[in-house]
Amino acid sequence: MGRQRWWLLLAVAAAAAVVVGAGAQETCSDMVPAAPRRGAWMSLASFGGGGGDGRTLSTAAFQAAVASIERRRAPGGALLYVPPGVWLTGPFNLTSHMTLFLARGAVIRATQYTSSWPLIEPLPSYGRGRELPGGRYMSLIHGNGLQDVVITGDNGTIDGQGSAWWDMWKKGTLPFTRPHLLELMNSSDVVVSNVVFQDSPFWNIHPVYCSNVVIRNVTVLAPHDSPNTDGIDPDSSSNVCIEDCYISTGDDLIAIKSGWDEYGMAYGRPSSHITIRRITGSSPFAGFAVGSETSGGVEHVLAEHLNFFSSGFGIHIKTNTGRGGFIRNVTVSDVTLDSVRYSLRIAGDVGGHPDDRYDRNALPVVDGLTIKNVQGQNIREAGSIKGIATSAFSRICLSNVKLNGGAAVRPWKCEAVSGAALDVQPSPCTELTSTSGMSFCTNSL
Repeated sequence: MGRQRWWLLLAVAAAAAVVVGAGAQETCSDMVPAAPRRGAWMSLASFGGGGGDGRTLSTAAFQAAVASIERRRAPGGALLYVPPGVWLTGPFNLTSHMTLFLARGAVIRATQYTSSWPLIEPLPSYGRGRELPGGRYMSLIHGNGLQDVVITGDNGTIDGQGSAWWDMWKKGTLPFTRPHLLELMNSSDVVVSNVVFQDSPFWNIHPVYCSNVVIRNVTVLAPHDSPNTDGIDPDSSSNVCIEDCYISTGDDLIAIKSGWDEYGMAYGRPSSHITIRRITGSSPFAGFAVGSETSGGVEHVLAEHLNFFSSGFGIHIKTNTGRGGFIRNVTVSDVTLDSVRYSLRIAGDVGGHPDDRYDRNALPVVDGLTIKNVQGQNIREAGSIKGIATSAFSRICLSNVKLNGGAAVRPWKCEAVSGAALDVQPSPCTELTSTSGMSFCTNSL
């Protein structure tokens, strides 16, 4: 890890210490009950893997350890302890009623040999790999149909060694869609905490078709020029809590998704009841995003106490003709921006399509978005809100949004949108100054 990243981690640790000293803060992490006391404890070193020498492939050791947990069926499940050292591995699956614990100084490092990465079926709500037709590479740490899974530790590291994958993407030689660092599918009662995710080949943390998920006190790092290294992407999932994280990657820090065009509409599982709090970070793209894959719908989202710097967008809510679905009842509050190009973009023309079979008449509904208490400095452009001519975005509320720049901040741009704006600087566009959207705006504050 480079010197700059160490400084970032030190800054995060210092901020965490301040938070602890300041006393308890509002949290949603109790949506997942505390894991029961595990009835068994085992060390990865007992299963081989070269003792964490960083050279010996440990895939078989991880697989054997998980298989042992499944066989033992200890009361309350089992904890797999990953000792200090570098554990080089290919992808492996987790199991239910399991804690994966990374000790301080423990590194789970992904092999860069693509032959060690199995191919799996595309997600049904995407219909194909997100980048290329056909299957996709399995995530480094994977699970399907699990219950009561904890990934935690003493700030150990999960290292994707993504540079080889990024090079293939840039050169156009990628044969299939790149893998995530962590993907859990169709799972419930999941907790991810106190772990560093680093240099993922693709998206970092991807809970999909999941419920009751808590992700807190994690650090996610990747270079700003690393392609599509989203930080945390809850996808067609419900009851999700994301809190107290530092994220600096090459794409959106947090992006809520729910499937892609006709496949997402057919699967029909929204992302709903998602709470995001106290997130700090930097990205060439967005700090907080919804979309653009929203064909199953996104609703009942609260994102608050966000701090983004040196980024492309502070808030980016995005969809497209052919997506269908909906984005509604989303509140973003108490946001601090520094050196961000656009404070806000809500757009109906973002994102491609999986194939030519999408329904061009499937128009998304964007309704009931509240953006309030935003303070920005060194902002270049206030932002834009552009709906779709035949499906205007409605009930968009901006309140107490104050944006400043070294030079004059470029004005708002609006099109096919209705709503209201209260105490917004620079002055809002005329589409948000009518009285028609005022009642929603005042009621939502």
